[in-house]
Amino acid sequence: MRKVGLWLCLLTGIASPVLGQVAVEVAFDQEQFLPGEAIPVSVKVSNRSGQKLKFGVDADWLTFAVESRDGLVVPKIGDAPVVGSFDLESAERATKHVDIGPYFAIPQPGRYAVTATVRIKDWGGQTVSSQPRNFNVMEGAKLWEQEFGVPRALGATNTIPEVRKYVLQQANYLKGKLRLYLRLTDVTGTRVYRVVPIGLILSFSHPEPRIDKFSNLHLLYQNWAHSFSYTVFNPDGEILDRQTYDYTDTRPRLLVDDEGKISVAGGVRRVTSNGSPVASEAP
Repeated sequence: MRKVGLWLCLLTGIASPVLGQVAVEVAFDQEQFLPGEAIPVSVKVSNRSGQKLKFGVDADWLTFAVESRDGLVVPKIGDAPVVGSFDLESAERATKHVDIGPYFAIPQPGRYAVTATVRIKDWGGQTVSSQPRNFNVMEGAKLWEQEFGVPRALGATNTIPEVRKYVLQQANYLKGKLRLYLRLTDVTGTRVYRVVPIGLILSFSHPEPRIDKFSNLHLLYQNWAHSFSYTVFNPDGEILDRQTYDYTDTRPRLLVDDEGKISVAGGVRRVTSNGSPVASEAP
């Protein structure tokens, strides 16, 4: 027993200086996510060692672990890739941004904690871990869903089309605030291709989704008292266009012409920093 205690003291004496000289911290821009959504993590590494350290030479210099609220380890699907090496001078801090969502098999909604571990090659591979940082995976309420066929690629011959599904969900993002999400899945709903947070939505808003002849999703919904958001997604869940309309004398609504083209009628278009450029009109 004394030998064990002595070894623990020696190990503690070796590890403590490292913990004091290099600090690792995990941060989130948001702490609530839907199942399948990207979980972007910011890892902040601070160097107070008095010497320059090099990170990122080895692929496994930064690793992650996720536990459930019950302390159970969440199985890994793979190692989150961390690209790029850098030098960190003493008294400096660097931040790495990593999406850990696709690399952990989070089984169900609940509260989880992520820990980041940094391995310092210059110090013989000693490691420093962050404090666990909590985040929540929540179940969203389904508002609408629609199957669609994915258009074939250019030059491809006629084949049986791949069928996917658009799903609109809303979830409590913050107290008293709802956020709207787009979930893109296969026809069965078991394989999730993408989960896209669209934006805040009013509780009494009734989203208006339409699918055009190219299988793009056009979505119009009320996001403020006199404001409507219009977003267009392609079959891969990528945003093609984003616009904002103000409710003035008329309410914005989606309009489909004889050729199947979808546009917004009514309201007044407002130019915003995150919207697409307004097309110039001929005089």
